[in-house]
Order: sequence, then C-alpha cells, then structure tokens
Amino acid sequence: MSNLDGRPTETTLRPGEPCTDVEILEPRSVPLGGPRAMTVYRTLPQLRRSLIGAWCFLDHYGPDDVGVSGGMEVPRHPHTGLATVSWLFDGEIDHLDSGGNAAAVVPGELNLMIAGRGITHQEISTPETHTLHGVQLWFALPDETRFTANHFEHYAPQPVRLPGLTALVFLGELLGSTSPVRTRTPELLGAELTLAPDTAVTLDVRADFEHGVLAETGEAEVNGRVVAHRELAYVPPGSDTLRLHAGPAGARLILLGGIPFDEEIVMWWNFIGRGHDEIDEFRRRYQAELGFDSADPRDAGKPALFGPYPSGQLPPLPAPPLPTTRLKPRKRH
Repeated sequence: MSNLDGRPTETTLRPGEPCTDVEILEPRSVPLGGPRAMTVYRTLPQLRRSLIGAWCFLDHYGPDDVGVSGGMEVPRHPHTGLATVSWLFDGEIDHLDSGGNAAAVVPGELNLMIAGRGITHQEISTPETHTLHGVQLWFALPDETRFTANHFEHYAPQPVRLPGLTALVFLGELLGSTSPVRTRTPELLGAELTLAPDTAVTLDVRADFEHGVLAETGEAEVNGRVVAHRELAYVPPGSDTLRLHAGPAGARLILLGGIPFDEEIVMWWNFIGRGHDEIDEFRRRYQAELGFDSADPRDAGKPALFGPYPSGQLPPLPAPPLPTTRLKPRKRH
C-alpha cells in the first residue's frame, strides 16, 4: 500500500506530543480445532498490516467456557524462523516441545519459545480449566538468528503499580520495569496494562518504536482514538508518549512495540522464511520427518529440523498443501 497523495503534508511531533495518526485494525474470527472449534480473533497479520516491529501474529481468545468450546487442543505442529509468546488471563495450558521442554502456561507469566531453525510443540488446556482466556503472539526472527538453536524460557514479571494502572512487562522495558528475557530479535516491547475505571495515563515510550494496543476487555482510547473490544490500534514511530484512557468499566490492554522490522518475510502456516522455495523445503522436511511423506532426495544428508518427541501424545498435525501459486514476501503494510 502506498500514500497516493501528490502533495503530502509533513508532520512534526514535539517532545511529549502523542501521535494522533492511529490506525485501527479489526479482528477476524478463525476456528481453532475440530468439531467444537474454539474461536480466536486475529488482528495480525492482515492485508492492511503484517508487522508491528517484529510482531507478526496476534490471536485473542476468550473468555471461553471450556465445557462448551472444548478448550484448546492444538497437537504437535512445527515452527521455523519465529518465536511464540503464550500469555494467559484465565485458565491453564500444558506446553510440550521437541526441545525437551514441558511447562504450564498460567495467567500473568510468560512462556517464550524460540523456534530458531526448527521445533515442534503442542498446547492443550488442562482438565482443571473451566474458562480459557488469553493471547497467542509470534515475532519474526531476523536473518542473523533465525537458524540458531531452539530455546524455551519462562518469566513471571513483577507488577508495576501506579495510581489507576497496573503493568506486567513481559518483554522489553516500560515504566522502569525491564524483562530479562532475550529475544534474539531487534528490540521489542510486550506488556499487559490494566487501567482502573475512568483512568487516563500517559506513558513514556521510545520514539523509534511503532506500537500496537489491543483492547482486550472492551472499549478504550489510544491517543484520543476509540478502540473497540478486540481491535488493535497501530501507532507509527515518531512520538515519545502514548496516551491511554479507560471508560467507566476500566480496561485491560496488551501493548506491543518494536523497531520497524526491515526484512521481508514469507509467512505461511506455521513457518516464516524468506521465499517460496524455503517454505517449500520446511514443509517437505516436516512431512518426511514425521512420516506423512517419503523423504525427498534433495534433503539427503541434512540434519533433522524438528527433533525427537515424547511418545503417547496426540497424533501430529499434517501440513496443508502449498498453494498452486508461488508465495510472495509480505509487505510491512
């Protein structure tokens, strides 16, 4: 997408002045699972915008009655070239991956899985979970680290409490709180913000970051722009402040940020690469390693990408067929 204005107007922001050029990204509903599919609401990626910093995927779900939806049951599947962030508000999910990590995803605590050159994992809500509510996020890895080894990390941020505001900073730095988690990608910000009813706050943020604000519980305002429930507000770089306002019901927000990611990516199913042929190879090798297809002679002698896996688990997901046309790199917007 391009600005077709023949005489564009220059905009200069003074220190402390928030950017009012806020773009609203609306969610689309996506069924996740089988006959009793759990519905997620996806705001990244979409045609209007593919990335906010290196953040490239945002699913919001719940609160869901697990007795009705069946909960989350995502069997073993692959990832390459990205990292996943699991963040819950309610419920519990069991995480298991081919890097040898088994962990519980619980509210207010970060589970970060860096896929690197390849990993497989599953996420299944626990039998004790009655309500499931959270977000699933991905960020793209830059070329210099996307073929490194996989890695898993858990972090429980301590809350930052200010008048009318509670913040949990799970990645990056905000309000004097710094996450120790290393992401192997250009600098990122990820935080849960809870605003009391009728609270307005102004946050100091990095002017070289672009930001996204998800209205998680209901309507809120971002730099004066109303953001409806499940919508994502995009704020471009250039301003060192971000103004947030909650109405009479209060608001819980997910704040994402990062330096604009300057590499084109091809994102298809659960893979991120740099071109069609690379994605084709990731798919081909996953299918062969998990026994869905025969090994391809082109991959003879290559080390396994997706690793061993504990026995006794649900059957893995096969990869869908590639489209008949070649995959093209995603533009930033």
